[in-house]
Amino acid sequence: MNTSDMITVIPGEVPVPVLHQYLVGAVAPRPIAFVSSISANGNRNLSPYSFFNVFGSKPPILVFSPNHRVRDHSEKDTYHNVMETMEVVVNVVTYDMVHQMSLASGEYPAEVDEFVKAGFTPLDSIKVKPPRVAESPVQMECIVRQVISMGEGGGASNLVICEVVAMHIHPGVLNENGIIDPQKIDLVSRMGKMYYTRASGEAVFSLPQPNQQYGIGFDQLPAHIRTSSILNGRQLAMLASVVELPAPDEAILQDENVMNALAGNTQEKEMHLHRYAANLLDNNQLALAWQVLLAE
Repeated sequence: MNTSDMITVIPGEVPVPVLHQYLVGAVAPRPIAFVSSISANGNRNLSPYSFFNVFGSKPPILVFSPNHRVRDHSEKDTYHNVMETMEVVVNVVTYDMVHQMSLASGEYPAEVDEFVKAGFTPLDSIKVKPPRVAESPVQMECIVRQVISMGEGGGASNLVICEVVAMHIHPGVLNENGIIDPQKIDLVSRMGKMYYTRASGEAVFSLPQPNQQYGIGFDQLPAHIRTSSILNGRQLAMLASVVELPAPDEAILQDENVMNALAGNTQEKEMHLHRYAANLLDNNQLALAWQVLLAE
């Protein structure tokens, strides 16, 4: 990527709608809080918010933001309900629910019940007044600890800081170890504009977590690997994630691709070995890729 071609955007120097679309397109994908709330006079509301995340587990804290609408600067029904009752339920959104969720996001009048409009089933909560969404496999009942206004006008955020007081999890989304399985829960997340992404299938991958053991790092990679014109940053990082440099294994010399590569001249040899290693890394064969690179 040529950094000299970067576009620089200074907030305040571009229209808010333009800045908004840059932000939501860049900070993505974002999890979706499908928030059920209730007004002081008992009107139910159900609305999705992708300015949302978890911020702690002791106490368990969620934060979402029903921003002022960019279009007309108006406040959302969820915000008014929160200020009146200080209670919400945050429901997660799965792929099977996403079209109904989108329907619920319509700007209906405050007295309209989105549970009814979008065909969702209200389920009584045990700690708070707003109902849960029965179709959601994880429902988090929350009391609102604080609402922080970060500005005025269209696009201004209202940070709703919630403490989870009860969490309901469908056992069908758990794996054999009692952990939520991304393939089973099949969540969706928000991108920019009308775009969403499905957090399951081939979109889900795992990475080593260097909590106890640290990788050797780029600086400890042999020079011919670190300066490779074939291997990209992701592939080099995979190689640098090992806790120590592997020892060469002569068995790799019997590999047909390695034998063919070693038969070429010095420049061709390195190019072919690195391309072979890159392909192995793309298929998560880290140990074999290391042996191929050490065959030089």
